[in-house]
Amino acid sequence: MDLDQLRTFDRIVREQSFTKAAAYLNITQATASMRIRALEQLLGVTLFQRGRTVTLTDQGMTFLPFARRIIGTVQEGREALRRVERGRIAIASLRSLVSPLITEPLLRFQQHYPGVDVVVNEGRQAQIVAMLHERDVEMGILCWPNIDPLLVDLVPLVIMRERVPLVVAPEIAARLPARPSIEEVLALVPRVISLRWWQAEPETAAALVRLAKTSVELPTGPARRLAIKGEGLGFFVNSAVADDIEAGRLVEIAPPDFEALHRDTAMVVRSLAALDRDMLADFIAEIARECAKVGIILDNRLASLGDKVA
Repeated sequence: MDLDQLRTFDRIVREQSFTKAAAYLNITQATASMRIRALEQLLGVTLFQRGRTVTLTDQGMTFLPFARRIIGTVQEGREALRRVERGRIAIASLRSLVSPLITEPLLRFQQHYPGVDVVVNEGRQAQIVAMLHERDVEMGILCWPNIDPLLVDLVPLVIMRERVPLVVAPEIAARLPARPSIEEVLALVPRVISLRWWQAEPETAAALVRLAKTSVELPTGPARRLAIKGEGLGFFVNSAVADDIEAGRLVEIAPPDFEALHRDTAMVVRSLAALDRDMLADFIAEIARECAKVGIILDNRLASLGDKVA
Protein backbone atom coordinates (compact mmCIF):
# COMPACT_ATOMS: atom_id res chain seq x y z
CA MET A 1 0.00 0.00 0.00
CA ASP A 2 1.43 3.40 -0.95
CA LEU A 3 0.32 7.00 -0.66
CA ASP A 4 -0.43 7.35 -4.38
CA GLN A 5 -2.94 4.51 -4.13
CA LEU A 6 -4.66 6.11 -1.14
CA ARG A 7 -4.78 9.55 -2.76
CA THR A 8 -6.23 8.06 -5.92
CA PHE A 9 -8.84 6.18 -3.88
CA ASP A 10 -9.79 9.36 -1.98
CA ARG A 11 -10.01 11.46 -5.16
CA ILE A 12 -12.23 8.92 -6.95
CA VAL A 13 -14.59 8.99 -3.96
CA ARG A 14 -14.83 12.77 -4.21
CA GLU A 15 -15.18 12.96 -7.99
CA GLN A 16 -17.32 9.78 -8.29
CA SER A 17 -15.38 9.18 -11.47
CA PHE A 18 -12.10 7.49 -12.42
CA THR A 19 -11.74 9.89 -15.37
CA LYS A 20 -12.19 13.08 -13.35
CA ALA A 21 -9.96 11.79 -10.55
CA ALA A 22 -7.20 10.97 -13.03
CA ALA A 23 -7.45 14.44 -14.59
CA TYR A 24 -7.23 16.09 -11.15
CA LEU A 25 -4.16 13.99 -10.24
CA ASN A 26 -2.58 14.56 -13.66
CA ILE A 27 -2.32 10.85 -14.40
CA THR A 28 -3.93 8.60 -17.01
CA GLN A 29 -7.17 6.78 -16.30
CA ALA A 30 -5.28 3.51 -16.80
CA THR A 31 -2.86 4.48 -14.02
CA ALA A 32 -5.76 5.34 -11.70
CA SER A 33 -7.41 1.99 -12.42
CA MET A 34 -4.13 0.12 -11.90
CA ARG A 35 -3.59 1.80 -8.50
CA ILE A 36 -7.09 0.87 -7.31
CA ARG A 37 -6.77 -2.72 -8.53
CA ALA A 38 -3.46 -3.06 -6.66
CA LEU A 39 -5.02 -1.59 -3.52
CA GLU A 40 -8.03 -3.91 -3.75
CA GLN A 41 -5.76 -6.92 -4.20
CA LEU A 42 -3.71 -5.90 -1.17
CA LEU A 43 -6.82 -5.43 1.00
CA GLY A 44 -8.62 -8.44 -0.42
CA VAL A 45 -11.85 -6.50 -1.01
CA THR A 46 -13.67 -4.59 -3.76
CA LEU A 47 -13.69 -0.88 -2.97
CA PHE A 48 -15.91 0.44 -5.78
CA GLN A 49 -19.04 -0.58 -7.63
CA ARG A 50 -18.13 0.23 -11.23
CA GLY A 51 -20.75 1.19 -13.76
CA ARG A 52 -22.19 4.36 -15.28
CA THR A 53 -21.54 5.87 -11.88
CA VAL A 54 -18.80 4.95 -9.42
CA THR A 55 -19.92 4.28 -5.86
CA LEU A 56 -18.28 2.84 -2.77
CA THR A 57 -19.00 -0.70 -1.65
CA ASP A 58 -19.64 -1.32 2.03
CA GLN A 59 -15.99 -2.32 2.36
CA GLY A 60 -14.90 0.86 0.58
CA MET A 61 -17.05 2.98 2.89
CA THR A 62 -15.47 1.29 5.90
CA PHE A 63 -11.93 1.82 4.60
CA LEU A 64 -12.40 5.48 3.56
CA PRO A 65 -11.87 7.20 6.95
CA PHE A 66 -8.73 5.15 7.59
CA ALA A 67 -7.30 6.07 4.19
CA ARG A 68 -8.01 9.75 4.78
CA ARG A 69 -6.43 9.55 8.23
CA ILE A 70 -3.22 8.17 6.72
CA ILE A 71 -3.16 10.88 4.03
CA GLY A 72 -3.73 13.57 6.65
CA THR A 73 -0.97 12.25 8.90
CA VAL A 74 1.54 12.24 6.05
CA GLN A 75 0.54 15.79 5.09
CA GLU A 76 1.00 16.94 8.68
CA GLY A 77 4.44 15.35 8.76
CA ARG A 78 5.50 17.02 5.53
CA GLU A 79 4.20 20.37 6.73
CA ALA A 80 6.11 20.03 9.99
CA LEU A 81 9.33 19.36 8.06
CA ARG A 82 8.76 22.38 5.81
CA ARG A 83 8.29 24.60 8.84
CA VAL A 84 11.58 23.41 10.32
CA GLU A 85 13.47 24.00 7.09
CA ARG A 86 12.01 27.42 6.34
CA GLY A 87 9.24 29.70 7.48
CA ARG A 88 6.17 29.12 5.33
CA ILE A 89 2.49 30.05 5.44
CA ALA A 90 -0.19 28.64 3.16
CA ILE A 91 -3.77 29.93 3.11
CA ALA A 92 -6.76 29.72 0.76
CA SER A 93 -9.53 32.17 0.00
CA LEU A 94 -12.63 32.57 -2.11
CA ARG A 95 -11.54 34.24 -5.35
CA SER A 96 -13.73 37.27 -4.72
CA LEU A 97 -11.95 38.06 -1.44
CA VAL A 98 -8.29 37.61 -2.36
CA SER A 99 -7.83 41.18 -3.58
CA PRO A 100 -9.90 43.09 -0.96
CA LEU A 101 -8.79 41.06 2.07
CA ILE A 102 -5.30 39.73 1.44
CA THR A 103 -3.30 42.13 -0.75
CA GLU A 104 -2.66 44.91 1.78
CA PRO A 105 -2.24 42.56 4.80
CA LEU A 106 0.32 40.58 2.79
CA LEU A 107 2.37 43.72 2.12
CA ARG A 108 2.32 44.65 5.82
CA PHE A 109 3.13 41.08 6.86
CA GLN A 110 6.14 40.79 4.58
CA GLN A 111 7.62 43.96 6.00
CA HIS A 112 7.88 42.16 9.36
CA TYR A 113 8.63 38.67 7.96
CA PRO A 114 10.71 39.26 4.80
CA GLY A 115 12.16 35.72 4.83
CA VAL A 116 8.87 33.82 5.11
CA ASP A 117 7.34 32.10 2.09
CA VAL A 118 3.64 32.89 1.67
CA VAL A 119 1.33 30.81 -0.53
CA VAL A 120 -2.15 32.17 -1.25
CA ASN A 121 -4.50 29.77 -3.04
CA GLU A 122 -7.85 30.81 -4.46
CA GLY A 123 -10.90 28.84 -5.47
CA ARG A 124 -14.51 27.98 -4.79
CA GLN A 125 -15.94 26.75 -1.50
CA ALA A 126 -15.43 23.05 -2.16
CA GLN A 127 -11.86 23.59 -3.31
CA ILE A 128 -10.95 25.51 -0.16
CA VAL A 129 -12.57 22.89 2.07
CA ALA A 130 -10.58 20.21 0.21
CA MET A 131 -7.33 22.12 0.76
CA LEU A 132 -8.08 22.42 4.47
CA HIS A 133 -9.03 18.75 4.62
CA GLU A 134 -5.77 17.72 2.98
CA ARG A 135 -3.83 20.19 5.15
CA ASP A 136 -2.45 21.90 2.08
CA VAL A 137 -3.36 25.20 3.78
CA GLU A 138 -3.49 26.31 7.40
CA MET A 139 -6.26 28.90 7.17
CA GLY A 140 -9.16 29.39 4.79
CA ILE A 141 -11.57 32.20 3.94
CA LEU A 142 -14.90 30.74 2.83
CA CYS A 143 -18.68 31.08 2.99
CA TRP A 144 -20.18 30.62 6.42
CA PRO A 145 -21.65 28.50 7.82
CA ASN A 146 -19.83 25.75 5.97
CA ILE A 147 -22.18 23.00 4.81
CA ASP A 148 -19.62 20.91 2.94
CA PRO A 149 -19.69 17.44 4.57
CA LEU A 150 -15.98 16.90 3.95
CA LEU A 151 -15.13 19.10 6.96
CA VAL A 152 -17.76 19.90 9.56
CA ASP A 153 -15.56 20.91 12.49
CA LEU A 154 -13.88 24.06 11.20
CA VAL A 155 -13.20 26.77 13.79
CA PRO A 156 -14.29 30.28 12.73
CA LEU A 157 -11.90 33.03 13.83
CA VAL A 158 -13.69 36.01 12.28
CA ILE A 159 -17.15 36.02 10.69
CA MET A 160 -17.87 38.90 8.30
CA ARG A 161 -21.11 39.99 6.64
CA GLU A 162 -20.87 41.74 3.30
CA ARG A 163 -23.58 43.47 1.31
CA VAL A 164 -24.50 41.99 -2.08
CA PRO A 165 -25.98 44.86 -4.14
CA LEU A 166 -27.89 44.50 -7.39
CA VAL A 167 -26.10 46.63 -10.00
CA VAL A 168 -26.65 47.84 -13.56
CA ALA A 169 -24.84 50.13 -15.98
CA PRO A 170 -25.48 53.89 -15.47
CA GLU A 171 -27.24 54.28 -18.84
CA ILE A 172 -29.78 51.66 -17.76
CA ALA A 173 -30.20 53.19 -14.30
CA ALA A 174 -30.90 56.58 -15.93
CA ARG A 175 -33.93 55.13 -17.72
CA LEU A 176 -35.44 53.68 -14.54
CA PRO A 177 -37.73 55.37 -12.00
CA ALA A 178 -36.41 56.05 -8.51
CA ARG A 179 -37.78 52.77 -7.13
CA PRO A 180 -38.17 50.49 -10.14
CA SER A 181 -39.94 47.17 -10.01
CA ILE A 182 -37.93 44.15 -11.04
CA GLU A 183 -40.12 43.84 -14.16
CA GLU A 184 -39.15 47.38 -15.20
CA VAL A 185 -35.50 46.56 -14.74
CA LEU A 186 -35.62 43.30 -16.65
CA ALA A 187 -37.41 45.01 -19.53
CA LEU A 188 -34.25 47.07 -20.14
CA VAL A 189 -31.55 44.46 -19.46
CA PRO A 190 -30.96 41.58 -21.88
CA ARG A 191 -29.80 39.03 -19.31
CA VAL A 192 -29.18 38.24 -15.65
CA ILE A 193 -25.63 37.50 -14.53
CA SER A 194 -25.31 34.67 -12.02
CA LEU A 195 -22.07 34.44 -10.04
CA ARG A 196 -22.91 31.64 -7.58
CA TRP A 197 -21.57 33.49 -4.56
CA TRP A 198 -23.33 31.22 -2.08
CA GLN A 199 -23.13 27.56 -1.16
CA ALA A 200 -26.93 27.45 -1.34
CA GLU A 201 -28.34 30.14 -3.60
CA PRO A 202 -30.80 32.51 -1.83
CA GLU A 203 -34.33 32.44 -3.16
CA THR A 204 -34.08 36.10 -4.19
CA ALA A 205 -31.12 35.41 -6.49
CA ALA A 206 -32.76 32.25 -7.85
CA ALA A 207 -36.01 34.13 -8.50
CA LEU A 208 -34.16 36.79 -10.47
CA VAL A 209 -32.72 34.14 -12.78
CA ARG A 210 -36.15 32.55 -13.22
CA LEU A 211 -37.73 35.88 -14.19
CA ALA A 212 -35.03 36.78 -16.71
CA LYS A 213 -35.34 36.10 -20.43
CA THR A 214 -31.84 34.66 -20.41
CA SER A 215 -29.05 34.23 -17.87
CA VAL A 216 -25.32 33.61 -17.92
CA GLU A 217 -22.97 32.29 -15.22
CA LEU A 218 -19.54 33.91 -15.22
CA PRO A 219 -16.49 34.53 -13.00
CA THR A 220 -16.25 37.96 -11.40
CA GLY A 221 -13.98 39.66 -13.95
CA PRO A 222 -15.97 39.04 -17.13
CA ALA A 223 -19.24 39.41 -15.19
CA ARG A 224 -18.27 42.95 -14.14
CA ARG A 225 -17.35 43.88 -17.70
CA LEU A 226 -20.66 42.56 -18.98
CA ALA A 227 -22.57 44.61 -16.41
CA ILE A 228 -20.54 47.77 -17.11
CA LYS A 229 -21.33 47.45 -20.82
CA GLY A 230 -25.06 47.32 -20.04
CA GLU A 231 -25.37 43.72 -21.20
CA GLY A 232 -26.65 42.33 -17.91
CA LEU A 233 -27.42 42.89 -14.25
CA GLY A 234 -26.56 40.81 -11.25
CA PHE A 235 -25.94 40.52 -7.52
CA PHE A 236 -22.25 41.24 -6.83
CA VAL A 237 -20.55 41.15 -3.44
CA ASN A 238 -19.84 44.75 -2.52
CA SER A 239 -16.05 44.38 -2.43
CA ALA A 240 -16.07 43.29 -6.08
CA VAL A 241 -17.93 46.38 -7.37
CA ALA A 242 -17.36 49.11 -4.74
CA ASP A 243 -14.78 50.90 -6.91
CA ASP A 244 -17.04 50.67 -9.96
CA ILE A 245 -19.98 52.14 -8.04
CA GLU A 246 -17.84 54.96 -6.65
CA ALA A 247 -16.47 55.74 -10.12
CA GLY A 248 -19.95 55.68 -11.67
CA ARG A 249 -19.28 52.68 -13.89
CA LEU A 250 -22.06 50.77 -12.13
CA VAL A 251 -25.15 51.88 -10.21
CA GLU A 252 -26.79 50.05 -7.33
CA ILE A 253 -30.56 49.65 -7.62
CA ALA A 254 -33.03 48.46 -5.02
CA PRO A 255 -36.33 47.20 -6.46
CA PRO A 256 -38.87 47.29 -3.59
CA ASP A 257 -40.17 43.85 -4.55
CA PHE A 258 -36.71 42.27 -4.10
CA GLU A 259 -35.13 42.03 -0.66
CA ALA A 260 -31.54 43.10 -0.02
CA LEU A 261 -28.97 40.30 0.08
CA HIS A 262 -25.78 39.69 2.01
CA ARG A 263 -23.08 37.03 2.17
CA ASP A 264 -21.40 35.77 5.34
CA THR A 265 -17.80 34.60 5.15
CA ALA A 266 -15.34 33.44 7.78
CA MET A 267 -11.65 32.99 8.36
CA VAL A 268 -11.36 29.42 9.59
CA VAL A 269 -8.76 26.95 10.88
CA ARG A 270 -9.04 23.28 11.67
CA SER A 271 -7.85 23.90 15.24
CA LEU A 272 -6.92 26.87 17.39
CA ALA A 273 -3.54 25.20 17.75
CA ALA A 274 -2.73 26.76 14.34
CA LEU A 275 -2.41 30.10 16.15
CA ASP A 276 0.53 28.76 18.13
CA ARG A 277 2.62 29.70 15.11
CA ASP A 278 3.32 33.37 15.73
CA MET A 279 3.82 34.22 12.07
CA LEU A 280 0.48 32.68 11.08
CA ALA A 281 -1.30 34.36 13.99
CA ASP A 282 0.18 37.72 12.93
CA PHE A 283 -0.89 37.26 9.30
CA ILE A 284 -4.41 36.30 10.38
CA ALA A 285 -4.58 39.39 12.61
CA GLU A 286 -3.60 41.58 9.65
CA ILE A 287 -6.35 40.06 7.49
CA ALA A 288 -8.87 40.48 10.33
CA ARG A 289 -8.18 44.22 10.35
CA GLU A 290 -8.99 44.32 6.64
CA CYS A 291 -12.26 42.42 7.23
CA ALA A 292 -13.50 45.32 9.34
CA LYS A 293 -13.04 47.64 6.34
CA VAL A 294 -14.81 45.35 3.86
CA GLY A 295 -17.88 44.27 5.85
CA ILE A 296 -19.58 44.08 9.22
CA ILE A 297 -17.89 41.83 11.78
CA LEU A 298 -20.48 39.46 13.26
CA ASP A 299 -18.07 37.53 15.46
CA ASN A 300 -14.40 37.94 16.28
CA ARG A 301 -12.88 35.11 18.26
CA LEU A 302 -9.45 36.67 17.81
CA ALA A 303 -10.48 39.51 20.12
CA SER A 304 -10.97 37.06 22.97
CA LEU A 305 -7.59 35.38 22.41
CA GLY A 306 -5.69 38.49 23.49
CA ASP A 307 -1.91 38.41 23.21
CA LYS A 308 -1.94 35.25 21.10
CA VAL A 309 -2.85 37.28 18.00
CA ALA A 310 -1.91 40.76 19.14
